[in-house]
This record gives sequence, structure tokens and C-alpha cells, in this order.
Amino acid sequence: MTLRPIVRALVVPVLGLSLSVIAAHPALAEGEGAAPAAHKVVNINQASADELARLPRVGPKLAGRIVEHRSQHGAFKRPEDLMQVKGVGEKFFTTLKPYIAVSGATTLAEKVSSKGTSGGSKGAKSTSAGTKKPAKTKA
Repeated sequence: MTLRPIVRALVVPVLGLSLSVIAAHPALAEGEGAAPAAHKVVNINQASADELARLPRVGPKLAGRIVEHRSQHGAFKRPEDLMQVKGVGEKFFTTLKPYIAVSGATTLAEKVSSKGTSGGSKGAKSTSAGTKKPAKTKA
């Protein structure tokens, strides 16, 4: 007598039952069984220029523009309104969106590194040794 068919007959229903329990409970299905990770944000309606400068790729100049825009036009109603500030375009906004909020407390305490948020380095591109790019010519 082999045990393999018997073990299979018992394991599959038990495993199926376990998965159905997890799927039925939304908090477990989304991985919230453990303590949720703290989401660090800056409230763009209350933050000072120094707090805004903690956002990735935001320096003192842009932070000042955000504060100035807020004082002239009032509070931002939604995060997308930040694109009305000179220097914040759609592509840049997508980088900032995970870190901004329009209500609640500012919880971002340190500058977020902008490494990996841009398309590449600002320096000259290097080519591999011995490889030359063909010159562009007008036809």
C-alpha cells in the first residue's frame, strides 16, 4: 500500500481550505496581517518650505514656489493641483505623488533620495571601449 494517493487526497482539500479562508478575509489577502508599514507623506497645505524640500528632487527654490502658490491661491484641493506650480509637470508629479497629501500631518522626517527617480544621470554618457557611434549625416 502506498501512502502517496492518501496524502494527496488529504493535503489538497486542506490547502484549498486554507487559501479560501485567506481570500475571504480582505486584510489577510492584502498582506495586512502584520503591522502596516508607515507611509511617510508631506501635507502640501501645511508644510513649510523646509518640509517640502524633503520631497525627492525638490529644492529650496521649488519649495518656495509651492509655499508662494499656496499663499496666493489658497489650499490645494487635491494632490494633482500641485501641477499648477511652475516647475511641477505631469512626469515630475508622478514622482512626488506617493509622498504628498492635502490633509493630515506631515510624517516625512528626512529627505527622500532622488536616486532612481529620473531617467538617467545628468553626466555625459560613456560608450564601451573600442565602440564608436556612427556620425549623423543629413540626407
